[in-house]
Amino acid sequence: MLASALTRLSYPNGMQLDLFYELAVPDFAMRNEAQVFHDTLEELVLAETCGFRAAWIVEHHFMRGYSHSSAPDLVLAAAAQRTRTLRLGHAIVPLPLHHPLQVAERLATLDVLSNGRLEFGFGGALSPHEYAAFGIDMNDSRGMVEESLAILRQGFTGMPVHFAGRHFKVENAEILPKCVQQPHPPLWMAAASPDSFELAAQLGVGVLVGPFKPWFMVQSDIERYHAAWKKYQGDTEEPARVGMTLGLMCLEDGQRARELASLHITWFYRELLKQTAPLLKQMHADHEYYKKAGSLKSLLEKTLNLTALETLGMVVAGDPAHCRRQLETWRGAGVDHLLCAISAGGIPSEAAQASMRILADQVIPHFAS
Repeated sequence: MLASALTRLSYPNGMQLDLFYELAVPDFAMRNEAQVFHDTLEELVLAETCGFRAAWIVEHHFMRGYSHSSAPDLVLAAAAQRTRTLRLGHAIVPLPLHHPLQVAERLATLDVLSNGRLEFGFGGALSPHEYAAFGIDMNDSRGMVEESLAILRQGFTGMPVHFAGRHFKVENAEILPKCVQQPHPPLWMAAASPDSFELAAQLGVGVLVGPFKPWFMVQSDIERYHAAWKKYQGDTEEPARVGMTLGLMCLEDGQRARELASLHITWFYRELLKQTAPLLKQMHADHEYYKKAGSLKSLLEKTLNLTALETLGMVVAGDPAHCRRQLETWRGAGVDHLLCAISAGGIPSEAAQASMRILADQVIPHFAS
């Protein structure tokens, strides 16, 4: 029987399972764009029944095949009308590509349409091409993110926004409509470099860890985040929150799960590494820790396969017992929200839905406490 009751349970000491979508349309998957969008909405309806806490949809631009999710707020608005309890994650919004007042208005509208179910993740864009196409200097990214967040936080108060910064100047702008959630939807920051984990703690927001770093790096970053949270936030009521994306395929037939992961999820990581190559290169140059792991990228490019990805803690694929054992690693290290990329690389919707049902029956209850 499906664990439908889990939609209303809280998980104070457990690890919650969410879903993560890139809306990939690879040629070999034999699904067109319209099918991917419609299949995804069907999966989100099922996700609510199966007891997943939230579904997160990314925003990327100009990434044919890898991600056709250029307007996730529209997809989430459609999902809001098809669901009642599933939380809807807009993550991340690449703040440098948008004016913060428009971001605030669209977020508030989503929160209204979903009756207070929005989760807001923010950060910079993923690739230099995105910055160039929108006419944004990539070197201005961090400053634009910080100023945008300051404007958004003012807007969330319900009072008119007054702000004067290097990138944005706003005078007497009232955000309409108002968010349903007060004081605002949960805030999450995309974190890649070690410094960004500390900044997230300083800002008092959750961290979202992308799927392009191996576990041994992420584990160190999570420890840094929790230490920084204690330093900057102390014993506030708002807890530290860690969300991590993971390629996951769980079926009763573990071999079938591995076959699907080997084709689709491996393709997903190959494409992801192409998109994030400049970001990884910059991190290697800026941080001694990453310099020591500098050979990782070339290693992955040469030998990227399912076994390598599993060894690096970037994919879990197999039967329910195998998945439960493997996922304990993340719970033990302080991951509160596991963002399961169950459709990564264009995995067929019937397989993704089968995986969701298995997770609902045999995995989600295991991590609920």
